[in-house]
Amino acid sequence: MSAILPFTHIEAHHLHTVGGKALTLATLMRQGIQVPDGLCITTTAYEAFIGTTGLATRIDMEINRLPLADMRWEEIWDMALRIRNLFLHTPIPPPLMERLSPEIEQRFGTHPVVVRSSSPEEDRAGTSFAGLHESYVNISGVPAILEHIRLVWASLWSDGALIYRKERGMDMQTSTMAVILQTLVPGQQSGVTFSLSPDGENHMVVESVYGLNQGLVDNTITPDRWTLDRQSGGILSHIPAVREEAIRPTPGGTQRKPLTEGEKKAPPLHAEMLDRVFHMAMALEKSYGRPQDLEWTIRDDTLFLLQSRPVTTIRESSKGEAPWSAADKRPWYLSLKRSFANLKTLHRRIEDEWLPQMASDAEALSRIDPTGLSDAHLIDAIEKRIHTHEHWLDIYWRHFIPFAHGVRLFGQIYNDIVKPEDPYAFIALLGETRMTGVERNREMQALAHMIRTDSHLEEALTSGSAHHHPQFENGLTRFLGHYDDLTFKAVRFFKDQKGLIRLLLEMARHEPPKTKPAHQTIAALTDEFIKRFPQERHGFAREVLDIGRASYQLRDNDNIALARIEAQLIRAVDEGRLRITALETTITQTLTAEEVVIMLSDPSAMPHREKKAAAIDEPVEYQGRPGIRPETQISVDNDFTMRARQIVGQPAGPGLAVGTARVITAVGDLFEFKAGEILVCDAIDPNMTFVVPLAAAIVERRGGMLVHGAIIAREYGLPCITGVADATALIHTGNRITVDGYLGIVTIDT
Repeated sequence: MSAILPFTHIEAHHLHTVGGKALTLATLMRQGIQVPDGLCITTTAYEAFIGTTGLATRIDMEINRLPLADMRWEEIWDMALRIRNLFLHTPIPPPLMERLSPEIEQRFGTHPVVVRSSSPEEDRAGTSFAGLHESYVNISGVPAILEHIRLVWASLWSDGALIYRKERGMDMQTSTMAVILQTLVPGQQSGVTFSLSPDGENHMVVESVYGLNQGLVDNTITPDRWTLDRQSGGILSHIPAVREEAIRPTPGGTQRKPLTEGEKKAPPLHAEMLDRVFHMAMALEKSYGRPQDLEWTIRDDTLFLLQSRPVTTIRESSKGEAPWSAADKRPWYLSLKRSFANLKTLHRRIEDEWLPQMASDAEALSRIDPTGLSDAHLIDAIEKRIHTHEHWLDIYWRHFIPFAHGVRLFGQIYNDIVKPEDPYAFIALLGETRMTGVERNREMQALAHMIRTDSHLEEALTSGSAHHHPQFENGLTRFLGHYDDLTFKAVRFFKDQKGLIRLLLEMARHEPPKTKPAHQTIAALTDEFIKRFPQERHGFAREVLDIGRASYQLRDNDNIALARIEAQLIRAVDEGRLRITALETTITQTLTAEEVVIMLSDPSAMPHREKKAAAIDEPVEYQGRPGIRPETQISVDNDFTMRARQIVGQPAGPGLAVGTARVITAVGDLFEFKAGEILVCDAIDPNMTFVVPLAAAIVERRGGMLVHGAIIAREYGLPCITGVADATALIHTGNRITVDGYLGIVTIDT
């Protein structure tokens, strides 16, 4: 099979080597529809590339490290990032380059092209892969085109594409990729059309913007929107946009440009052009026998079709309902990928609107003491706090977590332009952050320093007797005022000061660790990164770095802010539980907030439970592989026992450490932590990182480079390994272990 096929040579039997997108364009071109000319780099070229370079074997190793179903999104992104870096550092072999270059040169010369994916799995009725594979606009010259072909190949293994395949039961081992090269038509107006509205109404929807379609499909430019009657093409409604900018071709790519005054005042489509779009869409629907999703552009009054594929309708949730559930956050996961412009908007809203409002809401709730309320008023208080917590939890999932894509975007841009051997080198530039968790730990160290330098205070605290140290007492009061509302698994960490005092005494006996690399080092790395860009792109480089740092910081701060809201709910619920206990009911600490409200209103109305719920302070349920539990061991002939010696995860913080393991399975374990121990847990919550300054290293069963444990470990320069399967089962508290944060290996000595 040829590695390259012009559109004019593509036939129906080529589907499995050119993909549905390329076949559709070639078919439409033969039908006389105006389609920009182009050719297809077939799956033969992709398979030759990964086969002759050894990439196929290395990709197999990556995707088989852990079952995809057991991986968090951070782990999936880490894996996709490593695979992408393999593509960046693997040049196209000379024989394959010699097969591709002459025809690309002959066909396009220096004319700009669009480089687009055409996986054989794409654009089918049930598997559109919309937006999950990469496309690149305005690419000129054979070397640049070949480089972007590699990037489209790499996008076959993007995190979004991986999860999409997994959820649809596709075999990732057989996935392959073709690439379309099309002459760029610098459209004056562009748009998308759904011949049948995805909302199920019997209408057609047309959206249009000035300039290229890129701004519309990545949500950076708001389009004008028309709803048309599918029978007559008549306009049923027109929602005009606030027209300010368009995406235009510029040397080396595309850029947002301001519209002219005339464009701002007039919609991009007039009635005659809208009618032509309508008739083209209906003709294509008739030709293919099902509703179509079209992309098109207009140049000098000529309508060019860029793409046509079946409409894949996504079932929308009910109005006001989150498009996910506690058990299924896949719709949220696929929404993570955000454009740069969208991230900038999110950043402003998070910093200027949502975080201040969360703090204000937490403060307002904290001023109402539940212990002084009547039962009726306590019920009102609990219901209000439930509503407030659910409101902020919804914003957290809808907006805060997707903002984490700022780190992903920065990491991808950094790797594309710097091409480091280490795919995580960009993390070093993210150190200039103001993490609430780190500030909290500094305040704890200040209290520990008072104890360290005052033997009388240490003796009094150790013996549990009264102490008279106004500075310490004032500092402790301030600390609890700031952080008394930290929670984890519905438990307030510092509601009992004894645990906090025990931790402060442990900190006092050891010098505090240093945090963060030197500012000068970060400044030098920042300067080096920005200088990689042309002078006119320095502003963009600084902006994308700022977004990366802000989203990296928010990975910890948003959880702590949300916990403060949750703490006010817990306070009211705890008071309700106390009053219900006083009524001599048999249900105590297992009651949910909603059940507390029910029983305060009517003690006899408690719903029957078939099974007692786990108490909130019981050990967390182990979530590893079936059959692997903390007591797992293998006996042979009753003479000796086999246990795991080395277990492997992902290196997330460089360094080497040897120490005693402390496996965290319940909240109380945190307050037993001793300096120099190695923290082993399922996953670190930002609210529990107050013990990290005592740790020698961190090992987590879940996670990747962007989980909270990895972030805080790097702040303190601690070795860290994440994604260690069965870590909390195979490692026991008291084991002496070695943590190699360079290679991602945990060695269990005893």
